[in-house]
Amino acid sequence: MARRRWSKLRFAGMLALASALTPVGFVAQSVQPAFAQEDFGLSVPDEGSGPMLLTANELVYNHDTQQVYALGGVQIYYAGYRMVANRVEYDQKAGRLMAYDGIEVVDPDGNRLRAEKLDVTDDFANGFLDAISVRTPDNIAIAGERGERIDGNKMVLENGVYTACIPCAENPEKPPFWQIRAQRVIQDGETHTVRLEHPRFQLLGHTIALLPSITVPDPSVKRKRGFLFPTMSIAENLGVGFSLPYYIPVSPSSDVTFTGTGYTEQGFMLEAEYRKRYRNGQHTLRFAGIDQQGRNRFSSGTTDAEATGRAMIASTAQFQINPRWVFGWDAMIQTDNNFARTYSLDGHDDKIFNNQVYLEGLGKRSSLSVKANYFDVQDADNQDAAESKQAIVVPVIDYDYVAPEPIFGGQLSVTNNLTNIVRNKNDVVSTSINDRFLGLEGNSTRLTSEVAWERTYTTPQGLQVSPLLAARADGYLLNVDQPDQINGGAYHYAGNFVDQDAAARGMVTAGLELNYPILMTNSFSTHIIEPIGQIYVRPDEQYAGGLPNEDSQSLVFDAASLFDRDKFSGYDRVEGGTRANVGFRYRGVYESGILVDGLFGQSFQLAGKNSFASPDLTGVGIGSGLESERSDYVGGVGVSFPFGLSLNGAARSRRGRFLVATNGFRCRLQLTLVRYRSGLHEHPGPTRLFVR
Repeated sequence: MARRRWSKLRFAGMLALASALTPVGFVAQSVQPAFAQEDFGLSVPDEGSGPMLLTANELVYNHDTQQVYALGGVQIYYAGYRMVANRVEYDQKAGRLMAYDGIEVVDPDGNRLRAEKLDVTDDFANGFLDAISVRTPDNIAIAGERGERIDGNKMVLENGVYTACIPCAENPEKPPFWQIRAQRVIQDGETHTVRLEHPRFQLLGHTIALLPSITVPDPSVKRKRGFLFPTMSIAENLGVGFSLPYYIPVSPSSDVTFTGTGYTEQGFMLEAEYRKRYRNGQHTLRFAGIDQQGRNRFSSGTTDAEATGRAMIASTAQFQINPRWVFGWDAMIQTDNNFARTYSLDGHDDKIFNNQVYLEGLGKRSSLSVKANYFDVQDADNQDAAESKQAIVVPVIDYDYVAPEPIFGGQLSVTNNLTNIVRNKNDVVSTSINDRFLGLEGNSTRLTSEVAWERTYTTPQGLQVSPLLAARADGYLLNVDQPDQINGGAYHYAGNFVDQDAAARGMVTAGLELNYPILMTNSFSTHIIEPIGQIYVRPDEQYAGGLPNEDSQSLVFDAASLFDRDKFSGYDRVEGGTRANVGFRYRGVYESGILVDGLFGQSFQLAGKNSFASPDLTGVGIGSGLESERSDYVGGVGVSFPFGLSLNGAARSRRGRFLVATNGFRCRLQLTLVRYRSGLHEHPGPTRLFVR
């Protein structure tokens, strides 16, 4: 009799744990994309899965009524499931197990269920839970007034609530930012579906939309045809939008989702997304289209107001050729220049969408990148003027190589770049200082190749000597408009632009860097002061300001670029003349864990023509701080604290006065919270907060 009694109790406890977790899965995962659906373990564990551990303050067995009572601090562990309750009762004669007060069940996946009352039959066919609430490891929350299991294959949750928002820790009774309520949530174990009856979408506790009843696959089905959870949107020109996706598995490696969206102001939009996985990559094809019904909602004279039938097709793919090589593309075509942005098509609604095809690879001592780019400017301009001024890059190729063995004791590197740019219209901006020619209509091709050798010697006294030799060649093919001839000479350029179809230039550099680190220590800190001096001897820059400038339009002279050999940001401009850079670097490490870094210096044009004072199509040298023989002073300092706080500042000054401008004082506050452990809890990180 005793053996039978414990077997029954063990079996009933297992049923209680499994049944308690039944409502978790069908609500928690039904809103996820079909690729991400999971099984939360709806099946009943087998009695032979392992021993059950039960502990309680008091265990009572009534021979007359054949009832077992576990009272006070009840804990049950079985097959990875954990359950706690204040009171558990098992009626052998009625075949029912009941648990009361403070019920909490945790399954092997980390899903946590709480309820005030649990009542289940020992054949797992029928039962109910009162005041049920569930939270999954990814903070999805489900709650209901009552959960009931019927006939062994159906689960009904009365007045169910679903949300992925975390309730306020200070006021848990406060409603989450959004949630979905339904009168009944029904999971059918035979059809493996979940039905939401009379759902309502609530924002901050207030109902803002009544949704139609919907049936979706339950999480026991990995990929099942059916509706996914709807979404809503509100936009001034589109009105209220309601989107309902429908998922169709096509094959084990592909599927498609159709989404219909109804807008109160614009009508019905249809979207389709086809996804295909391959052994070495994946491909996504997307389509969207609408016949606009409310063009008058947009400003007149815009693309949005003039377009009726609007559509987009986009393709994204990436393939891993081998562990070192990757090939892919991201492209979009649309009927007008603003459809994807107006309707907020996710992934394609950037202000400037970069259509690109790329091939990238890494060798043991080399790298190759091949890209083609078309920049789609999404705005409402019906003339599409901004996009026609954009550069079409077909292609840009970068190849870098570093010799595997030292040559004359130093490192030899080779850098190559090929860029071909096509522009349909001139991009000219007039300012009070000059006319800036940001891009010239036509086609320009540049091939650049540079070989550099450098080595570092350290003397017995600690002086570091680093010589450098470099040789560079550029070749151009040009078929672009002359700056002074644009619009019949409406613009003025002070430089001498080349009037020829081809051009070539070269640059050789001999450089020397000296730095002498000085170490100072005491009982509570360590300091390194490092004076640095550089000199680069070069001929004057050829065709300074006489060639198109596409990739060297940005120039920031500060502490970070003080010791750069070429301070231009790209290949189209190259620094010439003899220049010296001098300054010092400081680092201090304190016993308290505080770290201080600083740099201060100045640059001097010693001989030859100053490239930054030469006319440039984009005015890149104006106000740079380098256009005079003696540059502005630049400096920067950073302080890092052991508790994760760091402060960084940079400044540029002339004749003792700080320049408050785009290159003036900058300060960044960075707060870093790192992951740490305390007891059995692991706290998330890192988290960074930036204040500029």
